[in-house]
Amino acid sequence: QVQLAESGGGLVQAGGSLRLSCAASGRTFSRYATGWFRQAPGKEREFVAAISWSSSIMYADSVKGRFTISRDNAKNTVYLQMNSLKPEDTAVYYCAARVKWSTSRPSEYDYWGQGTQVTVSS
Repeated sequence: QVQLAESGGGLVQAGGSLRLSCAASGRTFSRYATGWFRQAPGKEREFVAAISWSSSIMYADSVKGRFTISRDNAKNTVYLQMNSLKPEDTAVYYCAARVKWSTSRPSEYDYWGQGTQVTVSS
């Protein structure tokens, strides 16, 4: 069982930066892949980035070059550094975990956090 808690959301102006954190419980977190997803009002949850247990990384095209995902297994934490933020990045951001390999499909993740709001003003 893995429990996830996101933090770091907030209100930022366009062009600004935020760093989200996903803190996980469980001693075997290093064996898990973690994904970041986001959901804007009236829209489906969409993939943002993911990092596997081996630290292979994937990004959605919409965030490539602006967002960076990383993990610190000693702290059981995965980060999402978000730079050059745009108003269209406004959403609730969720982290999710599954064993080993990452995927962009939210249905394939077993554990989810409660989300953190990111609002980018123009």
